[in-house]
Amino acid sequence: MKRPVVNYKNLRLSNITGPEYRHVLLLAGWLGYFSLYFLTENLIPYERCHVVQCGLDELIPFCEVFVIPYVGWFFLVAGSLLYLFLYDVPNFRKLSIYIMITQAGAMLVYVFWPNIQLLRPETMPRSNVFTWVLQNVIYSFDTPTGVLPSLHAAYSIAILSVFEHRKESALWCRILLPVLVLTIIAATFFVKQHSVLDALASVPLCLIGEALIYWFKVLK
Repeated sequence: MKRPVVNYKNLRLSNITGPEYRHVLLLAGWLGYFSLYFLTENLIPYERCHVVQCGLDELIPFCEVFVIPYVGWFFLVAGSLLYLFLYDVPNFRKLSIYIMITQAGAMLVYVFWPNIQLLRPETMPRSNVFTWVLQNVIYSFDTPTGVLPSLHAAYSIAILSVFEHRKESALWCRILLPVLVLTIIAATFFVKQHSVLDALASVPLCLIGEALIYWFKVLK
């Protein structure tokens, strides 16, 4: 197993702001993310939300098997951040800031233009482990509000961008990661968690992150 590039055993509150460990503070941003998520998910009434969906959504069938890549997104985000945290601190910083940008932009939209999708099936067409997970875990945990832009799509694009820009990324990673990201984004349509419009709206959000991180290079 590779040795981490930073010796985290020596991390203390007294040295966390030093150059070796300053990037650890970026993890505190997740407290803000979860707080904002809770507020936007639970404090904005449905009647204030604008319905977001298009004709293409009606052509995409409900397919519960896609809950696998949908849930896989959580492992992709956590795994990517953990890998970079241990083995590539500069790109950990880039991915963290990229995610902050997309999260902040999405939250502004959710607050000032609340939105909702009405695509979920009223009753599950089949009874199996995948529909059980969707109905009792995914749908219960994540309300159909705050969907445009899609953070599932935005985070996935951010991860793809960072690893494609990363010189150390292996060829298999450069080939398989785009396929995985496209599958995850498609999964949000098939399990009726997002409209196609939600994913499209994440693109300009990611372009802002792309510009700040790689064009204007806000991180030296």
